Amino acid sequence: MFLNKVSSLDKILFAKDLSLMVKSGLPIREAVSVIREQTDSKYFRKVLDDIIKNVNNGQPLSYALSLYPNIFDSLYVNMIKVGEESGCLEENLNYLILQIEKSQSLQGKVKAAMVYPAFILGAVSILGFALIRFVLPEILPVFSSLKIELPLMTRILISFTNFLENYGLYLLIGIVFFVFIISFIVRLRPIKFLIHKITLKVPIFGSIVRNVNLAYFSRTLGLLLKSGMPIVSALEIIQKTSGNLVFQSEIKKLSSETKKGKLLSDYLKSRQNIFPKMTSRIIGVGERTGRLEETLLYLGEFYDIEVDRTTKQLSSIIEPVLLIIIGLTVGVISLGIISPIYEITRGLEV
Repeated sequence: MFLNKVSSLDKILFAKDLSLMVKSGLPIREAVSVIREQTDSKYFRKVLDDIIKNVNNGQPLSYALSLYPNIFDSLYVNMIKVGEESGCLEENLNYLILQIEKSQSLQGKVKAAMVYPAFILGAVSILGFALIRFVLPEILPVFSSLKIELPLMTRILISFTNFLENYGLYLLIGIVFFVFIISFIVRLRPIKFLIHKITLKVPIFGSIVRNVNLAYFSRTLGLLLKSGMPIVSALEIIQKTSGNLVFQSEIKKLSSETKKGKLLSDYLKSRQNIFPKMTSRIIGVGERTGRLEETLLYLGEFYDIEVDRTTKQLSSIIEPVLLIIIGLTVGVISLGIISPIYEITRGLEV
């Protein structure tokens, strides 16, 4: 499964190289053949062999790509399809490259913001495990042998250490099994929808998730409309490729309302818990002035900047919380060790 995978970089390079060769006047079949010779991925070469075979048989490139939905999603295929039908393939490939690069950049910003807290929590977890598993078993039995009443925290640490020594393997198996079950449950669509809905309401993280999806919605719709795609078809593609099920549901309803001849802004005004008031107002201006594509692209850039700003502030916001977690972890363990030492010292003085 992992070997039969095409990276985002390969897909970007495919679109870039194809755009350059189409601009130079090279036929599609020859262009794909050249790209096939340049790629390093054995699996992608096999895919391109099949694509070349279909193109040689008279099939459009978009059809050949659609046979591999796990590699080329509906957005990728349909932007090329519209380009083929309108005679603007080179231009649409450039729009596609811009969309993929923007999406990758946005995901990279969010992932980078998560690295610092994940590293700190991981380090604290390893430290806590090392102390409980290797250090405390050497120290706490000494306290247990003393004829003094041990503090509550020390007794808890002794009980926990004994539990790990006797049932640690079973605990590990239980955790692995629990993670497996949870990972299966969260993939169920109703549960996944509920998780996505709750995530949007979480302070800080919710605004980041919302802005990421708003950026994707605005920029992708703007590019699809600019490429010549009808608005209903564009909304259907965005609905299929959106990563958040709540936004998928909303865009599906938006598409249904648009089919009835209603304006985008009219529906968005009624869903301000998902689409902020500013979004519906700016889109409304774009619809009235006939500059909807430009307005949507502007909104996409705006939400990109908002995500960038929020993720940069995330470390400074999370840092106090992480310091409290570290302090409590170290404090609890230290208290469990130091308290009986203090009791022994006080008994010697008496």
